[in-house]
Amino acid sequence: MIVGLTYDLKDDYLKEGFSDEEVAEFDKIDTILGLEKALHENGYDTDRIGNIKNLVPRIARGDRWGMVFNIAEGMYGMGREAQVPALLEAYQIPYTFSDSMVLAVCLHKGYTKKLIRDHHIATPDFFIVNSPGDIDNVKLTYPLFAKPAAEGTGKGINRFSMINTPAELKDQCLQILKKFSQPVLVEEFLPGREFTAGILGTGDDAEVVGVMEVLFNEKAKDLSYSFETKKNYEDLVKYVLAKGEIAEKCVKLSLDAWKVLGCRDAGRVDIRCDSKGEPGFIEVNPLAGLNYIDSDLPILSGLAGMDYATLIGRIMKNALKRYGLGQS
Repeated sequence: MIVGLTYDLKDDYLKEGFSDEEVAEFDKIDTILGLEKALHENGYDTDRIGNIKNLVPRIARGDRWGMVFNIAEGMYGMGREAQVPALLEAYQIPYTFSDSMVLAVCLHKGYTKKLIRDHHIATPDFFIVNSPGDIDNVKLTYPLFAKPAAEGTGKGINRFSMINTPAELKDQCLQILKKFSQPVLVEEFLPGREFTAGILGTGDDAEVVGVMEVLFNEKAKDLSYSFETKKNYEDLVKYVLAKGEIAEKCVKLSLDAWKVLGCRDAGRVDIRCDSKGEPGFIEVNPLAGLNYIDSDLPILSGLAGMDYATLIGRIMKNALKRYGLGQS
């Protein structure tokens, strides 16, 4: 089977003048090389497609693939992660991970939390600030945490994201609205332990590979999983596999959220505990990073005893099963 690879490469956008933060979610060439190697080890042939601007002419001239392994994040718009999947759906080309609707909804952290809350899954109280006029309508209990509603990789999160006063709230919201041109998600801050759960599978077949705790060391100034923290994770955080009752609670919460949101194949759910130690849903990543060295899902899978090639093989098997296809 020939597997097409769709992705956004950091270097392509850096050459166009975009900043490191703007391309933070995109992949390094090492990720593509590692992914190709893992797919080859699982018996697949690969074809590098690249980003959506490369995919469009390939489809137009009649190119097709047995499966597309899609990790393209997209550059523009609130539905940017859904663009490649929507195009593949239009041409009935099978692809890995969640569908266009799920990716569009889940990119907006506020909309995601509305669905989670409506299904009675624990998550901190929140408010979506769409414009400066909304800031005075925030009626939550301090301290608060504010971040862009539709960014990943810690973009827009820094030491100013923790908010203790109305003045700080106004300043941070105005900065995010201006810089990112998107809504601000304001949440009541959960002061407890932080975890991320790795999930493989779809629906009732979904399972948690492992629950990983994020431990900040003395060098970490803001104690949040910010852009800078993720960029310098080797110096600022330690990852350990969670066990016992807290792990069991995180497993249940993450699987409940995964199924409610309709996520597929593989991804992560981020969790933080309240002052009583009870876990709450923070966000979901249905298109999780897959760098074999420094992405959370491969790291936690490795801690749980699953090597990278096995992880990629499992993702492919999950996708093939959904489409009723076999490896060929």
